[in-house]
Amino acid sequence: MQLGVLGRLPLAVARAVLAALRGRLGALCWSLSPLSLPLSVPGWRRVSAPSPAAPAGPRREREREREREDDAPPTPTSVNYHFTRQCNYKCGFCFHTAKTSFVLPLEEAKRGLAMLKEAGMEKINFSGGEPFLQDRGEYVGKLVQFCKQELKLPSVSIVSNGSLIRERWFKKYGEYLDILAISCDSFDENVNVLIGRGQGKKNHVENLHKLRQWCREYGVAFKINSVINRFNVEEDMNEQIKALNPVRWKVFQCLLIEGENTGEDALREAEKFVISDEDFEQFLDRHKGVSCLVPESNQKMRDSYLILDEYMRFLNCRNGRKEPSKSILDVGVEAAIKVSGFDEKMFLNRGGKYVWSKADMKLDW
Repeated sequence: MQLGVLGRLPLAVARAVLAALRGRLGALCWSLSPLSLPLSVPGWRRVSAPSPAAPAGPRREREREREREDDAPPTPTSVNYHFTRQCNYKCGFCFHTAKTSFVLPLEEAKRGLAMLKEAGMEKINFSGGEPFLQDRGEYVGKLVQFCKQELKLPSVSIVSNGSLIRERWFKKYGEYLDILAISCDSFDENVNVLIGRGQGKKNHVENLHKLRQWCREYGVAFKINSVINRFNVEEDMNEQIKALNPVRWKVFQCLLIEGENTGEDALREAEKFVISDEDFEQFLDRHKGVSCLVPESNQKMRDSYLILDEYMRFLNCRNGRKEPSKSILDVGVEAAIKVSGFDEKMFLNRGGKYVWSKADMKLDW
């Protein structure tokens, strides 16, 4: 259509024709915009088209990778399974007390352990309470055998007070156990009695040496755990520890956990056992010549242990008490571990992963 014709058309029709022409020119300008031609039409305002997203560079890719890592649940590399709360000792500072007598049926416990292995578990540590109370050690023995023989875990360990372990247990299950850790807080029997680690006429220290010998005979790495508290903080244990020569001597600072060893609903009152950070450091300094010493302050302990209770619930200790997740048997490992409070970086920083398989230890059995 020639523009001169517009003058002979009625005004309304002319306006409609101009609007149509303006629309066509606008579309033409959009199609030519990549060429950056300076086209303009009276009454038409060009809006910049959104730029296509540029491909992510290496830096952005790394940022996204970090975001994915932050969102991913931690791996249960090392798990502490407190399958029972029952104990034959009454240690005043105990932070996993006998609030229930529940123990999972053996097959259910095995199912949960297989789930943990599938999720990345490399080390399982059986604890309590006292693990050897259940079925006179048969329960923990069968779990140890299952984890090593069926699940083929690199490391299987037990923490015990040692009072109920017999040599026949080593004969039956010793080959499947990598590490046996015995709790010993003092080499003075009077102090052990004050702490609550006494049982009639039995001598805790004498029993410790007997267990050390059985570990050597049956090829189990021997470890000692000590809780440093007001009653033993001044003790010098250098000579005794060096004589026993454990693969590791774990030295813990006495820890308060609300609802377990402190507070109205607690079964223990551990306040009288608590020591200061300075006192703990002085104890460590006194024993700095012991090469196997592994110190664990309250700060290191609280978030760097993955604790599974008797119902196979992860226990979150970040708020100073044990807040349970749902059981892994009900919701799976990934869902439960997300609320465990476990700090995987702290676990690695405190040396939580070490040479923990006896096959890799250079020991003179």
